[in-house]
Amino acid sequence: MQSALTLLSALAEPTRLAAVRLLWDGREHCVCELVRVLGVTQSRMSRHMAALKQAGIVIDRRDAQWVRYRRNPELPAEQAAIIDAVVNSLKTRSDRKAA
Repeated sequence: MQSALTLLSALAEPTRLAAVRLLWDGREHCVCELVRVLGVTQSRMSRHMAALKQAGIVIDRRDAQWVRYRRNPELPAEQAAIIDAVVNSLKTRSDRKAA
């Protein structure tokens, strides 16, 4: 139960949810890209990414002065399914608004 609460708490913050939505494409993204796309400061983004990493949703890799994040490939299937559902519902909602 605690892992589900941790997961949902991490996703409850709008900036973190937006970052997960971007990272859920399976590719690696530089924190500088997340900062640019989401329009937040680097320090704020780093704090949010630390929360996502602590929740086990993402992993990171240092590349010179940059940190690159990606979806955690070892995330339990049931937790990945929750995030898949959330990300898909956001896509569906934005598709409806665009129509």
